[in-house]
Amino acid sequence: MSQSCDIEQIFRRHVKTVYRVCYSFMGSAADAEDATQATFMKLIDHPRTFESEQHEKAWLIVCASNLCRDLLKSASRTRVTAMPEQEPADTRQTGPIDETLDAVLRLPDKYKDVVYLHYYEGYKTEEIAQITGEKPSTVRNRLRDARALLKKALGGEA
Repeated sequence: MSQSCDIEQIFRRHVKTVYRVCYSFMGSAADAEDATQATFMKLIDHPRTFESEQHEKAWLIVCASNLCRDLLKSASRTRVTAMPEQEPADTRQTGPIDETLDAVLRLPDKYKDVVYLHYYEGYKTEEIAQITGEKPSTVRNRLRDARALLKKALGGEA
């Protein structure tokens, strides 16, 4: 239980999770790194006390998701997709994005959030409802709808 806001320890515990959330929204390593930094800067600028490590993690996930949505909605942001010949020659460090992850990243935000929290972070629907401010039934419906969209995108029957 965190009595004070020890940024370094919080960063070490949750930086990989925050980065994965940001990458799921932003779609590029550079943008995800920037958004991850901005998420932790919000915590530095406005320190807070958390009830537990789970509370820290939930707050950071919501903060990162909101920050990424704001960045993507920003009128000044223009998405530029590199042509294949402009990609770095050495992609072994990050590896190719598999078909399933690519399909998850293409889901609308409302589905991507619940899929990420449920399947990648292991939250139950009731916990996701608390994190997102939605009803548990809404979370379950979004998970069901997301599974149907993923099945269709991955070539399964709808």
